Amino acid sequence: ADDWILWNGSSASVTTFVSPQPVEATDDAFWDQFWADTATSVQDVFALVPAAEIRAVREESPSNLATLCYKAVEKLVQGAESGCHTEKERQIVLNCCRLLTRILPYIFEDPDWRGFFWSTVPGAGRGGGDEDDENARPLAESLLLAVTDLLFCPDFTVQSHRRSTVDTAEDIHSIDSCEYIWEAGVGFAHSPQPNYIHDLNRTELLKLLLTCFSEAMYLPPSSDSSNTNPWVQFFCSTENRHALPLFTSLLNVVCAYDPVGYGIPYNHLLFSDYREPLVEEAAQVLIVTLDYDSSTSSSPTVDGTTTGTAMDDVDPPGPDNLFVNYLSRIHREEDFQFILKGVARLLSNPLVQTYLPNSAKKIQFHQELLVLFWKLCDFNKKFLFFVLKSSDVLDILVPILYFLNDARADQSRVGLMHIGVFILLLLSGERNFGVRLNKPYSVRVPMDIPVFTGTHADLLIIVFHKIITSGHQRLQPLFDCLLTIVVNVSPYLKSLSMVAANKLLHLLEAFSTTWFLFSAVQNHHLVFFLLEVFNNIIQYQFDGNSNLVYAVIRKRNVFHQLANLPTDSQSIQKGLQRKKKTPEPISRTNSQDGVSMEGSRPAAPAEPGTLKTSLVATPGIDKLTEKSQVSEDGTMRSLEPEASQLSPEGNPPAALSDGEPWSGEASHSRRDRRRLSSASSSGQWTPTPDWVMSWKSKLPLQTIMRLLQVLVPQVEKICIDKGLTDESEILKFLQHGTLVGLLPVPHPILIRKYQANSGTAMWFRTYMWGVIYLRNVDPPIWYDTDVKLFEIQRV
Repeated sequence: ADDWILWNGSSASVTTFVSPQPVEATDDAFWDQFWADTATSVQDVFALVPAAEIRAVREESPSNLATLCYKAVEKLVQGAESGCHTEKERQIVLNCCRLLTRILPYIFEDPDWRGFFWSTVPGAGRGGGDEDDENARPLAESLLLAVTDLLFCPDFTVQSHRRSTVDTAEDIHSIDSCEYIWEAGVGFAHSPQPNYIHDLNRTELLKLLLTCFSEAMYLPPSSDSSNTNPWVQFFCSTENRHALPLFTSLLNVVCAYDPVGYGIPYNHLLFSDYREPLVEEAAQVLIVTLDYDSSTSSSPTVDGTTTGTAMDDVDPPGPDNLFVNYLSRIHREEDFQFILKGVARLLSNPLVQTYLPNSAKKIQFHQELLVLFWKLCDFNKKFLFFVLKSSDVLDILVPILYFLNDARADQSRVGLMHIGVFILLLLSGERNFGVRLNKPYSVRVPMDIPVFTGTHADLLIIVFHKIITSGHQRLQPLFDCLLTIVVNVSPYLKSLSMVAANKLLHLLEAFSTTWFLFSAVQNHHLVFFLLEVFNNIIQYQFDGNSNLVYAVIRKRNVFHQLANLPTDSQSIQKGLQRKKKTPEPISRTNSQDGVSMEGSRPAAPAEPGTLKTSLVATPGIDKLTEKSQVSEDGTMRSLEPEASQLSPEGNPPAALSDGEPWSGEASHSRRDRRRLSSASSSGQWTPTPDWVMSWKSKLPLQTIMRLLQVLVPQVEKICIDKGLTDESEILKFLQHGTLVGLLPVPHPILIRKYQANSGTAMWFRTYMWGVIYLRNVDPPIWYDTDVKLFEIQRV
């Protein structure tokens, strides 16, 4: 209790507060001690108000805790009413803000207290004539409305538009907050003068908002998507008169931020950047308000009208959540350009290499940015098409590939790996993405991958190969997804480099060994995906792909072995025996890795003791995507799955989600079983001749076998005639060769497009709150409270 004495002056008052004897709400002298102090920071409040004390008050003198909460809310309401014109009022508002940020998690962790803020407190009305009307407001609503008013409070959180004395200062209730948007960008052209005090005050208020929204952390994950967060629901409803300017302020503050500043090296060491904490807080509040399951609703529509405003005033059909609604209705090209440039600039920040170490500021909130980018593409299809319309999409792709490559060995960053892959899966469902990948890759971001000369498609394949062959075990459930992305883009890839072509064949070699094929029920799907990649390139892009054709010819034995895969019991057992001798899941031998890029560091595992949060399982690739067929004119039509139809992989679509779900991080025994050898075996399953036959007969080998049949004799003849061992001559021959009329009729192009589903919605919720939990360490808002949405684990 000594800390409380520092906090409010006398030991007598602390004893009074913690004792079961309730203190009257009218005893202002007593309650005012809690917020009157002038020199506190949020860190002080966390140090002075220990967790044990808050829990003690909660258990032993609940009425005092209740009174403290409602008195603190009352002070915020009064501050919002008066407009906070004096330094003293501002100090009281900030202290109440800090105190509530400290206490709320302890209210949420106790199920008996969780409804407290949604009850009405007698006598807690705002005064005035309509007392009864106001009394009907639950405490939570009064708190949220006061905070939103305070976020547009002249001279406290926004620049005053009047040069005048206190007497004629703007009335907070008559101002149009749309004129006080915090930053230029979407729907607002004027960039206010930066004011670091305003930034600090906004940051404290947003921290309190985020804490209010964090009730979601104290409920276990559930697949029930109707489980809306009441705080977010109210905050994003029409009850919040500042919803539009606040949404715009948060979005613009994030997208306009330039961490490099004026480009002066070491600038960030000389000047403390008051904007960055605000940008982080804004990004976190924004993604939480956009936590909305689009699979259960009619997708937010974009009405194509263009008026002078960024978002039209007509009420469109769409979600009640105004933030989702506004996001889905942004449609002006210049707004899209501003958002895309901003997100790309921030995502590329960790890649910016300078010759002076530490000379440029590195931001840490790339995971929040990836969630925001995902929401933008998911809720606003016009934005998605805009992103894919130009090669700007590559400014998003390269940072994502950098993060994936960098995090591949780090167990604590498995969530980052997932969201990066999800975004690429979403983009790969659109033809334009595959086309854009043909742009030559010239940016030399130091990455721990072999040096190559080629396109962005080569970069993508080389990074994916690196993840599969040298990532940690937990990434295995992502293999389906990684290869689906490669399949989706393959019909559009004009010319793969030799390095990328060899990587694809190395994967096929690794995945088609008998021990791998026979050791888990869905391992053969990976072979089907890779064969589909080769077929797409041979059928649709043969001309420019002599490197790949050459690699296929060199590794032709892999295809012959697949065609002659044994199906009798004895051979199956023999294949499985071989597994026991192969400790390494996929060897890196004969993958000819070559030298890594200059200046790159190898991907490192997590430091022991690193905290991470658990994630729920994500759905299998069949639930995650739906198949579409590309017609000759380039349009796609969805293929409705028929109950009887087998997927091309020769299994009922459900087979992918049998056994282990995707990347659920459960007990150690499950984790140990999930070695590559038994990717999803539930222990009971054993391969049978019938099972092998069922999919072997469907292996799509015809096109490749025909290619080998035609080209191998010709290549061998050249080698014998000219005594050649030089591959450049063979490549020259293949470049000028043609297979027109010799291959089977081209198959229709199949694209597996991401489809929204409640499984991924829940995954995003746990991932997002896990990131927010771990990133808020100063002060540690939720640390050591009884969080239920995920487990906190040490690596």
